[in-house]
Amino acid sequence: MASVSEVVDIDDLVAPRLTDVQRQILEYTESKRVELDIEAMLAEAVVQAGVDDLDDTDGFADRLAAHVAAIEADGGLRQLARMTLRSRIVRLLRNRLSLTELLKRHPEIESIEIERPFIVVGMPRSGTTHLVNLIAADPARRALPYWESQEPIPAPGEGADIFGIDPRYARSKAEHDAMMATTPLIAAMHDRFPEAIEEEVEILDLDLASYVLEWHARVPDWRDYYLTLDQTRHYAYMMKVLQALTFLRGPRTWVLKSPQHSEQLGSLMATFPDATVAFTHRDPVAVIQSAVTMIAYGDRMRRTSIDPGTLVEYWSDRVHRLLSAGVRDRDLVPAERSIDIGFHDLGGNEMPLLEQLYARGGVDLRPKARKAFDQYLHGNPRGKHGRIRYDLQGNFGVSPQELRSRFDFYFDRFDVRPEN
Repeated sequence: MASVSEVVDIDDLVAPRLTDVQRQILEYTESKRVELDIEAMLAEAVVQAGVDDLDDTDGFADRLAAHVAAIEADGGLRQLARMTLRSRIVRLLRNRLSLTELLKRHPEIESIEIERPFIVVGMPRSGTTHLVNLIAADPARRALPYWESQEPIPAPGEGADIFGIDPRYARSKAEHDAMMATTPLIAAMHDRFPEAIEEEVEILDLDLASYVLEWHARVPDWRDYYLTLDQTRHYAYMMKVLQALTFLRGPRTWVLKSPQHSEQLGSLMATFPDATVAFTHRDPVAVIQSAVTMIAYGDRMRRTSIDPGTLVEYWSDRVHRLLSAGVRDRDLVPAERSIDIGFHDLGGNEMPLLEQLYARGGVDLRPKARKAFDQYLHGNPRGKHGRIRYDLQGNFGVSPQELRSRFDFYFDRFDVRPEN
């Protein structure tokens, strides 16, 4: 793994040179056709959950069919990627089944109040992960670690082992170890180790209503379908999952984050009317450059080939949609309960920003929280796992200046500095 001072050039990004381990894995998995049969996946989830009520009162079956159809339409996926996506669908189904059963047994869960959450909203790669992990260091605040985002509801009979380790954590740790063995530079881009604080769209996807699938495959059909959904009711479902998580291990004071919220601010504020929102802002070119580099690097294991032009075209459009909606709806969040943070301010100036955020939320910033913030900042310098040298022109054949001109509307609205 790269060190904090090391700058890494990925010189085989779009024409990868695979390691022996990577080739062996792909040779093995490519020999096995992965079927995405909905009935078979549901049956598997039912066995795991021990219950069979999927709560299909709001068209969940239709969303499941659209989700699978979008994956099937992507002809460039390797069997390893299809295997990963199949496992993800089964996991989502199992957790939905378990949640439905938990709510039946404990209807009081839906009366739990999620009190004055802090919500971080910003583009991928704009500092949202750093900020949410920093706020989550506050011992009084509840957050969503990656291991829990993947399996929010325990399966029946799955308690901690004799060493006190939750089997959900153990599975997440094993998956992370495998990822580090096959695509180790991911840690320098976005390290999803089990304890890292993750996005709540992962639990929104128990209702199959988030944009997450777009990061795993080329699924324009799913994007278009997702954008037609009434997100207010899906965010209400996400609230039920948060209430269940609060019931299982509290407390009620959450910190949340997701880029998806940028295009769903109406639904977000309808669901969390007393939230205080921290908006992060960064040069969209840097956002796109970072995102497509991370996706392309992972695609060496996911896809049969990598088309850099298609990647840039898709994610330039996607970021444009997210930012356009964010600019349009920014004023839906009251000014007195929100702050705007430039990416350039997240490099040693965090404490004044946290003071401002807590003041806007009407929350006392206690000495214990300040100490925890200092410890987190000291232990997690930027580039902790090394730095990737990003090269939009060299790797993707696109001029940063030409791409930036599409986002004048965003630069006009917010304090955003061009980065290259």
